[in-house]
Amino acid sequence: MRLSRTIAAIVGLSLSAGAATTATADVTASSSTNPFVSLNQQIGSLLGEERNALGALPRGHLGNLTRPRGATTDGPQYNRQWLASQPTARGGREWQCLSEALYFEARGETLEGQAAVAEVILNRKASSRYPNSICGVVNQGTGRKHACQFSYTCDGLPETISEPGAYRTVGKIARAVMDGAPRLLPTDVTHYHTTAVSPSWASQYERTGQIGVHVFYRAYYPGRQASN
Repeated sequence: MRLSRTIAAIVGLSLSAGAATTATADVTASSSTNPFVSLNQQIGSLLGEERNALGALPRGHLGNLTRPRGATTDGPQYNRQWLASQPTARGGREWQCLSEALYFEARGETLEGQAAVAEVILNRKASSRYPNSICGVVNQGTGRKHACQFSYTCDGLPETISEPGAYRTVGKIARAVMDGAPRLLPTDVTHYHTTAVSPSWASQYERTGQIGVHVFYRAYYPGRQASN
């Protein structure tokens, strides 16, 4: 950083000045001639300017620097405080399908990670290449070998909700995303996988970012060029 380089330069000049003073006279420096007093004053001034500059940044700006490329920057703050402020979520069949998908696919993720998975499902719903309902997207390919889009729908295991607290959490996330919460991901992101696997399709799609253990992608289609 520029601040670090400036401080280093000041330290170097002050040490040189101190060395020169010691070489020419064996005296006790007063506060008016001690180069380290001046050094402390200059560092303090620079740090004060740095704090003022950081304080002038818009709220959340530093956190937004870590978001995936192309993501929006005005979304809700998905944290425990936000979660506690949300009422108990309810909804119809579409909300239930999204909540179940988040529970089985992402309940161990951060709140932002769960919201991002929900956004992928809604992005698919909005695309002409996928079913036009949340339940249709979640259950696409279910019952056909190697065709299911979400593995929990065809892993042969019963879909049992055994963690009611986690289900209440994903229900709130599902409700917020369905109700139009500002997005974390671009609207054309339709694929993701966990960092524990490396699917063959990943090399053919454009990676847009990672949240938690999920990596997100936009797909290439005929006639579509890769983004720069």
